[in-house]
Amino acid sequence: QVQLVESGGGLVQAGGSLRLSCAASGGTFSRYAMGWFRQAPGKEREFVAAISWGGGSTYFADSVKGRFTISRDNAKNTVYLQMDSLKPEDTAVYYCAADYGGGTSRRESEYDYWGQGTQVTVSS
Repeated sequence: QVQLVESGGGLVQAGGSLRLSCAASGGTFSRYAMGWFRQAPGKEREFVAAISWGGGSTYFADSVKGRFTISRDNAKNTVYLQMDSLKPEDTAVYYCAADYGGGTSRRESEYDYWGQGTQVTVSS
């Protein structure tokens, strides 16, 4: 059983930056592809970014491409989401998720474990 804990959310002005972290425990982190998803009020949860188990492959939603970066440190069992040039439409609860043995999938059903989420609010 893998536990995921997100941190780093908060309130930021449009154009600003935040870095989210997701710390994993209870499993072999390097065997999991990792993803970030988000859910805005009144909307369905959507894919944001994913990274392969070794970090060599990444995948982004079109809405964040060029502004967000995903990375991981397998020695620290942590995945990061660097968010730059934030927009009010990026406001959402951000979740990290772990996909055992998987690749960089955008499909929620591929992910085995989920964190509780961290709130990101971007003011205009």
